Amino acid sequence: MTEELQTGIIRISDDVVATIAGLAALETPGIAAMSGGISEGLAKRLSGKNAQKGVSVEVGQLEAAIDLRIIVKYGIPIQEVCRQLQENVRETVANMTGLHVVEVNIKVEGVAFREEETAAEEAARLK
Repeated sequence: MTEELQTGIIRISDDVVATIAGLAALETPGIAAMSGGISEGLAKRLSGKNAQKGVSVEVGQLEAAIDLRIIVKYGIPIQEVCRQLQENVRETVANMTGLHVVEVNIKVEGVAFREEETAAEEAARLK
């Protein structure tokens, strides 16, 4: 996004929008994690951009389109979680950047079971 004002130009990078979208997604109830492919996971780990895992964005002058790859928690209705996710991401990005979010596309790539969630939480605590 680029906005030209009398006092100068405001630019918001694609990486910033992707980070905001990723954090908003993780705050949505029913989302266990973001999903990134093997090559994406390695690239993000090396570049330090882990908050953008599973997120890709296209940002124009005034609009943004966001694609998310997620893993949902087992036992929760997937369509309800995805609708809430779309709304949370759309509102958060719009409020923080002023961009009009034209679409939030979601690809559900997995289901997390309770044992997997517990192991992931324990691993995060030990780090």
